[in-house]
Amino acid sequence: MKKIIECVPNFSEGRNASTIKSIAESIHDVDTVKLLNVEPDKDYNRVVVTFVGEPEGVAEAAFQSTKTASMLINMEHHTGEHPRIGAADVVPFIPVSGVTMEDCVGLAKSFGARVASELHIPVYLYEAAATSPERRNLADVRKGEYEGLEAKLLDPKWKPDFGPAVFNKKSGATVTGARKFLIAYNVNLNTADASVAQEIAQRIRESGRVKKDASGNAVKNEKGETVKIPGSLKAVKAMGVVVDRLNIAQVSINLVDYEITPPHIAFEEVKNLAHSLGVEATGSEIVGLTPLQALLMAGKFYDSRETSEERLVALAIDHLGLSQLDQFDPQKKIIEYQL
Repeated sequence: MKKIIECVPNFSEGRNASTIKSIAESIHDVDTVKLLNVEPDKDYNRVVVTFVGEPEGVAEAAFQSTKTASMLINMEHHTGEHPRIGAADVVPFIPVSGVTMEDCVGLAKSFGARVASELHIPVYLYEAAATSPERRNLADVRKGEYEGLEAKLLDPKWKPDFGPAVFNKKSGATVTGARKFLIAYNVNLNTADASVAQEIAQRIRESGRVKKDASGNAVKNEKGETVKIPGSLKAVKAMGVVVDRLNIAQVSINLVDYEITPPHIAFEEVKNLAHSLGVEATGSEIVGLTPLQALLMAGKFYDSRETSEERLVALAIDHLGLSQLDQFDPQKKIIEYQL
């Protein structure tokens, strides 16, 4: 079986077309990889790039695109809705076929060592490659974001996995690791109130929300620890954001294991919670690519009698409102159709 690895780097630039083009070209120029998708977002000021190939080629394309980002993106001037810690913010490696998660961990480590050595960017490992439980969750590694990175590097607990604890003012830091296929999924609300979207995000995400008393103060247990109410969905990370360009709020969701919580379950849960809060979920979007199985699962959920792959995909697109903001093209958005 051919060894195929997917890489989905997120770069902190979603507005400068020239910079985005240069990053994409640095990947396209590596002969042994296939560039599948380049998806910028002006509000998040972030571009998600997807490419696949054999391990050596994927590692080279990841490095070259990170190098290009380090030359063209200046984090001192970066603003956007999405959390970020560096120019090449996160570079995950995902096993597709003929490779194991351990193979991807090895690739992430060699990539991280090279980035630190040649580009002088501090690198952290996360997910399956994490060197401690505290570093497994991307949100924990990225806590404080770029603005808090200089101080974070002074904390011995946050010494980089690769490179010295020296602040790179222009490029920030890069997080790399190995993980399962993640679906970046946003649900649109018919409100521009960020607090509503954030309330829904806190109620659904696995990490939950802080329990508060009648006065709005955080509840503590007998050990003095803050009590949290678990969220309703497993393998889900979420936050509320406002898309100024469209004057709407979104529940921005990472489905870190879509076999546990697929898009349609997340959508229905957000829809129900939104309704209870006096707003409506009007549609959704998938950022980057999605496995075919996730849409087939959704199609079956909405019509269990349907057996046609084409019709199941169409049902998913329709019921999830995937074309509300931009036309959802299955040939461009489903990873199996791209390979």
